[in-house]
Amino acid sequence: MLWNLLSLHQITKRTISTALRRQFENKVPAKQKLFQEDNGIPVHLKGRIADALLYRATMVLTVGGTACAIYQLAVVSLPKKQD
Repeated sequence: MLWNLLSLHQITKRTISTALRRQFENKVPAKQKLFQEDNGIPVHLKGRIADALLYRATMVLTVGGTACAIYQLAVVSLPKKQD
């Protein structure tokens, strides 16, 4: 039991110490420069192709959902003809 506890303690020490050694590059100044450029592109599309695809997918789903909702409202509101 004690041996398992000691090995667990060593494993947690090792993962914490390796996480502290990693160095990350600060990308904030580059992103700030990109988003603050005055180039006529809306801010929600300045993230390049990924933002454009996400924007288009959102618009397609919104327009499609609205069309589907209007169609379902029309179907429900109009009574069926009885012969």
